Order: sequence, then structure tokens, then C-alpha cells
Amino acid sequence: MHMSLNHRLQVLLDETQHARLAERAAAEGRSVGALVREAIDMAWVAPDIRKQQALDLILAAEPMPVPEPEELRAELDELRAGQFA
Repeated sequence: MHMSLNHRLQVLLDETQHARLAERAAAEGRSVGALVREAIDMAWVAPDIRKQQALDLILAAEPMPVPEPEELRAELDELRAGQFA
């Protein structure tokens, strides 16, 4: 996959952070920048995509019967009581 990299970002790291990143990058045969880009995608982009996918699945689901609030409350109370038995 080829992406156009045209924005520069300066990030200051302490010695330990940089050493860990450089060691990991060398072990994987990748650049430190590639690891940082991957970390950004995993922390910020991927969760949003997963949330949207989950919402899409929920909204596409077939309707199902749902008990009245009092019935649901009684069912939940019964289940909760069983947890402590």
C-alpha cells in the first residue's frame, strides 16, 4: 500500500522512548516513523472505524421482541440475584 506522506510532524521523545522505538524499528526492519504512523492509526483511527462498523451492524439488525420495562426489570433482578447465590 502506497500513501502520500506530505505532512511533517515534530514529536519530542525522551531517551528511553526513542531507544525503544529505534530498537523495535530495527528488529522489524521498519523506520521509526512507520511505527509512529501505525501507532497513531491504531490509537485514533481504528477505534472510530470499529465503532462505526458496530453501529452499522446494530442498525441493520432485524427487529426483535423486547419485554415491557417492568418485565425486563424483574428478569434483570432475577439474574442479579442468581449471581450471589
